[in-house]
Amino acid sequence: MHRLLHEEHAADAVAVSTGRLPAADAVAALVREGHERYRGVRDGAVADYIPALAAADPAWFGVALCGVDGGLFAAGDADRVFSIQSISKPFVFALVCQALGGGRARDSIGVNATGLPFNSVMAIELNARRTMNPMVNAGAIATTSLIPGANEDERWDFLCDGLSRFAGRTLAMDQGVYESEAASNQRNRGIARLLHGYGRMYSDPDEATDLYTRQCALMVSARDLAVMGATLADGGVNPVTGLRVLYPDRCRRILAVMATAGLYEQSGDWLYEVGLPGKSGVSGGLVTIAPGKCGLGTFAPPLDDAGNSVRGQLVTQFLSERLGLNIFASKPEDTG
Repeated sequence: MHRLLHEEHAADAVAVSTGRLPAADAVAALVREGHERYRGVRDGAVADYIPALAAADPAWFGVALCGVDGGLFAAGDADRVFSIQSISKPFVFALVCQALGGGRARDSIGVNATGLPFNSVMAIELNARRTMNPMVNAGAIATTSLIPGANEDERWDFLCDGLSRFAGRTLAMDQGVYESEAASNQRNRGIARLLHGYGRMYSDPDEATDLYTRQCALMVSARDLAVMGATLADGGVNPVTGLRVLYPDRCRRILAVMATAGLYEQSGDWLYEVGLPGKSGVSGGLVTIAPGKCGLGTFAPPLDDAGNSVRGQLVTQFLSERLGLNIFASKPEDTG
């Protein structure tokens, strides 16, 4: 987690949580300021282990915020689409929790952080629960194996429809991204088969890996991520469409796992600095949730060593501090 931001404006006034966002004009101005402040940062590198992602322009940078009232604020490349990748993980886990119940989902997957990289095989071998949590690849593939349906087509329709309801629009898969990942996902296939051997896969491991690869190739924008995050922030109701996607009790379970494991082995640093549940993706996306207030979506392809967007982290910390979003920095609202 970069500490550049904390050092840069440590003397600035930092807002605290009051239970609601500031006025719309203030939010819009801060979203624009955050984008302008960090658009010149060139730290990090674009992911190249998936060929389709290597062509991303490192200068792309979009920021979006969606309030629980449906208000949307955006700056930069907020409407540029990219593959959702690992940001799909919490939302698919949410769909499984909704369908099967939070207790069964927890028992089948686990909710504790691994402290190891997202694609670690060692984490599987070292932990008796094997899958550990739905934010790392092992747990995510096992989560996808729990998607209900009589066959792969039904399971794909369930998954795609569910993620589309979070976004408030129909999401489409990029065939080129899918084919690129399917041709280079030997590690994920190996992880699925290893889990199958331990009895921690709940459908055919090859089919589940294929579904997982397809879900990662769904195309979203920073604006979509903001709406998806705001749906979790609003207790499971999409604030743009007004439709309930998730039960409130399922929502808080998803946010808890995102807080503890959403940024992999850097989740502790993230929670320490930003104080919000979040989830990153290897394409450069990042979604963050301020419960009861808003969802944040960012897109900036260059990643740090843990696979998290550098500019996404910086602008999210900036907005968390300036908008009073940090859930650990609250105090009663001043009514005087």
